[in-house]
Amino acid sequence: MAKTKCKTRKAVAKRFRRTAGGVIKRACASRSHLLGHKSRKRKRHLRAGGVVSDADYGRISRGLPR
Repeated sequence: MAKTKCKTRKAVAKRFRRTAGGVIKRACASRSHLLGHKSRKRKRHLRAGGVVSDADYGRISRGLPR
C-alpha cells in the first residue's frame, strides 16, 4: 500500500514559495492599501520581498511539503 502524503496548507502556499535550493521566499507586508502617505522609496523597497528567517523556517516548511 502507498504511504499517505502530507497535505499542503493552502494559506501557506499562497504566501510563500520554495526555491530549488530549498530557501523559502516571501513578499513584504504593508503594500496592499493605505499607500498614499507612504513614500515612493518605501514602496519601491517593499517590492523586493525577502527570505524567511531561521526562526520561522521550520513552521512554514511544514505547511509546504514537497
